[in-house]
Amino acid sequence: MPELPPFRPVSLEEMDSVSLLNRIDSKYLTDERTLEGILADAQRCGYRALVADGEMISPYDTIYYDTPGHQMFLDHRNQHLVRQKVRTREYLASGRTFLEIKRKNNHGRTKKKRTEIPPAVFRTFPEDIVACAYLACHSDFDAGNLTPALETRFRRITLVNEEMTERLTIDTQVSFSNLRNGREASLKNGVVIELKQDGRTQSRMKGILLDHRVKPVRVSKYCIGITLTDPEIPAGRFKEKVRLIEKQIKDTLYDRT
Repeated sequence: MPELPPFRPVSLEEMDSVSLLNRIDSKYLTDERTLEGILADAQRCGYRALVADGEMISPYDTIYYDTPGHQMFLDHRNQHLVRQKVRTREYLASGRTFLEIKRKNNHGRTKKKRTEIPPAVFRTFPEDIVACAYLACHSDFDAGNLTPALETRFRRITLVNEEMTERLTIDTQVSFSNLRNGREASLKNGVVIELKQDGRTQSRMKGILLDHRVKPVRVSKYCIGITLTDPEIPAGRFKEKVRLIEKQIKDTLYDRT
């Protein structure tokens, strides 16, 4: 993890007060060495870093749930336009835990709904009546048919520009634990970047990423994690996605023959 430049801080309350209308989301993948230059350029261009619980780097723990047959993974692998993901996420610094449902529609738009849940049901949310009711309202899946599939841990930096028209999340030290077969993997020195911007304004960050030869790439932590840890599930197009990541980070993530 590279050392952070002296970013000016921004509070969670300040960021939450800004709504990005007509939002465009883009994902990028790079390595930690390249990230050093991106962070330095971002600081020089006036970007600010989110400070949560007194820290600019926040640890996250996420559990993805799926059906016994991995329907959510297969829907994504098979490029279904309408699909969902269900996960619980713990913000380790604060101890707060949420149930999150991500839905993608046939127009390519992703909407996320979330509700806070007791930390005790982070790994077993289907046992919580309130959480199950929330899932029933916002998802097509029945909680009784979902079990933990993959645990993902990472450390996140969040940047925002001075105009509050774009946000950047930077995830490092991404690791995966398959909760059904016990296999583990990681992205090694890989860094996942997601840019959320107001589609009506020009993005300075896109220029910074282009200067460092970092190009957009569609990547799902859940799908890559399953691909790396479960050789019994045909990877399909995600196998090439893994090769693309390996080329970017100049390292080998796995060897499936």
